[in-house]
Amino acid sequence: MQHAVGSPLPPPHQPGQGPTGWQPAAQHPGAPQGPAPVPPPPTAPPQPLLPPDTTGHVPLPPGAPVGMPSAPPAAAVPDPTTTTLAVLLIGPAGAGKTSVAKYWADHRRVPTAHISLDDVREWVRSGFADPQSGWNEHSEAQYRLARRTCGFAARNFLANGISCILDDAVFPDRPVVGLGGWKRHVGPGLLPVVLLPGLDIVLERNAERTGNRRLTDEEVARIHGRMAGWYGSGLPIIDNSQLDVPTTARLLDEVLSRAIASPPTW
Repeated sequence: MQHAVGSPLPPPHQPGQGPTGWQPAAQHPGAPQGPAPVPPPPTAPPQPLLPPDTTGHVPLPPGAPVGMPSAPPAAAVPDPTTTTLAVLLIGPAGAGKTSVAKYWADHRRVPTAHISLDDVREWVRSGFADPQSGWNEHSEAQYRLARRTCGFAARNFLANGISCILDDAVFPDRPVVGLGGWKRHVGPGLLPVVLLPGLDIVLERNAERTGNRRLTDEEVARIHGRMAGWYGSGLPIIDNSQLDVPTTARLLDEVLSRAIASPPTW
């Protein structure tokens, strides 16, 4: 490129100079120094976000509806003592549901919880709607609430590897507050078993009760008669009239073994 006559040529580029050849003036040794740059404070490493449903640092799997237990291979015999199960023990007042359920839960080889619907209903202290005073909208509402609470607890126990046995006096002629509600709140994998001794046995056992758990003989007989509707329902029935609690619990394991291999339709 040629430059016009008389135009000064740009100075040659020197190392350390900017593109125009300008250099900052050297600072006089006696000039005051500016403040030294302050390094940014160290930042803490980001903390991992905990799942929303945690206790401390232990994640809790959410409780979903319980599915059917997997049947073992045809050659194997189902072992209900080592399988995570959801069991509903049905029976009239005085059938021994609570005693059998507690014993069964206490003697299993895997973690097991016992959830009693009556216990949960009686969490309500002031304003408790006692069905013995008459079945009405208040007692039914508290029953439904207790059943839903039991189902929620059972799903959470089962989701975390803890089996459950629930007990309730479910009537075959009351579908509104019957098995359908339990299936909805726990899941289709719930295994119902009916405990139904003779009337004389339940009358004898009821006489040993105290407080609002004790019913009149007439009420016991009426409930026992309605429970007879479970015969022919397809659900497994245990007559524990002449059986003690340990023997009944062993028989319950046998019934559950068959139910795992061939779940009842309900």
